[in-house]
Amino acid sequence: MRTAQVLILDGDDTLWENNVYFEQSIEDFIDFVDHSRLTREQVRAALDEVEGLNAGVHGYGSAAFARNLRETYEHLTERDVEPAALDYLMGLARRITEAKLELLPEVAETLEYLQPRHRLLLFTKGQPEEQRLKVQLSGLIDRFDAVVVAREKDVPAYRELVAGHAIDRARAWMVGNSPRSDINPALEAGLHAIYIPHPHTWRLERADLAPANQRLLVLESFGRLREHF
Repeated sequence: MRTAQVLILDGDDTLWENNVYFEQSIEDFIDFVDHSRLTREQVRAALDEVEGLNAGVHGYGSAAFARNLRETYEHLTERDVEPAALDYLMGLARRITEAKLELLPEVAETLEYLQPRHRLLLFTKGQPEEQRLKVQLSGLIDRFDAVVVAREKDVPAYRELVAGHAIDRARAWMVGNSPRSDINPALEAGLHAIYIPHPHTWRLERADLAPANQRLLVLESFGRLREHF
């Protein structure tokens, strides 16, 4: 793998922190619901269900999150839905976009090491303007040959990426923290994959890793890429 490869990198929770801010807002949402009969986990499960159902329609990102909070609140609340309550929920989503972008450990120096040796692509999903702003704020945009924002990272999306960017599957690796979006569909599309777990990966992105023979590498940190590439 020391010869030139194509490294396709996820953004959220692979290069920079993301879901931790959503988790903070979700905890505050559960506090705000303050349900008399449902446990915190049951309220969270209700939100998870709404998010799972709406992802295919409204996508991802802070705007979709705001919609999901509102829908869940309207379904669960034991009091009248007042404008002040909805404003509070919109604020929980808005503060995510206002959080300072924080690179994960060793990301900047590892990309600096990898860029002269390999072709780097950024492949992420979500609201395009929101994702591209993150890339700009990260200071990493010059490290990538291309930045691609997809509505969903599924097998057809990976196949489209491969075709559109002339990627040789035999020399290409998807690097990410999400089994559901980064690892399993990339493997199914014929790529190699590198799984770098993150302690706060979104619950709906978790899944069992697909069997991959020699096409899957699991690393404990982003910096370990320098040992292999």
